Amino acid sequence: MLSLRVLRGSRPAVLGRWALVAAAAAGTGLLLLSALGWALAHPGGSTSHAVVRLVWCVVPVVVTVQLASAVGRRQSADWPREGMSSVGLGRNGITVLAAATTALVCAVGSALGLLLFLLLRGDVTGGPWDGVGPGVLAAGRALPVAGAAVLLALVPAAAACAVVAGMRPGRPEDTHDAPGSLPWGVALVAVGLAVEVAAPKHSGVPLPSGLGVIAPAAIGGWIVTAAGLVLAGPGLVYLCGRLLAAFRPGAVRLLAGRILQHESRRIGRPLGLLCATAAAALSAYALQSGGGHTLGPVTVFAFTLIAVCVLATAAVGLAETGDDRPEARGALQEVAAAPSVLRAALAARAGALAAVLVPVAFLVAALSTVP
Repeated sequence: MLSLRVLRGSRPAVLGRWALVAAAAAGTGLLLLSALGWALAHPGGSTSHAVVRLVWCVVPVVVTVQLASAVGRRQSADWPREGMSSVGLGRNGITVLAAATTALVCAVGSALGLLLFLLLRGDVTGGPWDGVGPGVLAAGRALPVAGAAVLLALVPAAAACAVVAGMRPGRPEDTHDAPGSLPWGVALVAVGLAVEVAAPKHSGVPLPSGLGVIAPAAIGGWIVTAAGLVLAGPGLVYLCGRLLAAFRPGAVRLLAGRILQHESRRIGRPLGLLCATAAAALSAYALQSGGGHTLGPVTVFAFTLIAVCVLATAAVGLAETGDDRPEARGALQEVAAAPSVLRAALAARAGALAAVLVPVAFLVAALSTVP
């Protein structure tokens, strides 16, 4: 009940973020149920194909959980500590409340996904929708309640656990640690790409929409490469800040460079994940255009969901860093700095990050399409 009261009293911007989380949870639940529907529609088919379709749903689940965790931690940081303490909620109580609120929103989204799946199957309207093949909806077959409940409970449970893990007290962030993560991230990217290139060809796990097959070793290489990009993200952002502030900078370049160095640990990992997602999208586009394949509606929906979740997670992280700079704004106002200086510094930061991260994404995508 307290979670509902907190949600009801939230600002429109906060409610918009929670609505995005609910929509992502609904989309992920729909993908999980489509994998279950495919298994029901092919009872005599190979069990491995059904497992593969379910395994490919891990990526939407992960990005949805990450988005829900980021929004949950962001709202808990906005709660007034005095008001929470007055009702008997300390650090642990705030953590539990944030986890419960996140799980509640994700559960509502999963319920919406179930309702949409039933509508597409024709269980509510009486006729299945023709836009998706019957092999995905399994229209006319009974939907196992236990299996559907377990699949729909994955996102709320994982999101609540992620919020609890992300809000536990830890050591304070040190900006000088950011450059140290860059060599390790580059090493992981190199190892992942080497594993992908050396993986056996024309055998392994089938890709969605008939894009071919990929070896399990290549999948492991992709995971290592993505982890390396996420790990290298803070170092890349710090490097961008150092380059901006080097070689006799002016006021705009110096301000932009110092801000990037200061925020490198906070925004580096979301930007690294965004870079990994862009590389994966470029690789999928190269496979689709090179082989003349047409992506199915489920695959297009999954790609769109992943892209929206990653972009929203990065946006939440960037907005959080913007809210944590009131002292800097006040100091600039005291020295009578023009508002155009802040806008110019923002443009310089965006240009420097794009100049570094975009080539990295294209390079990783080009090397990843070799297998």
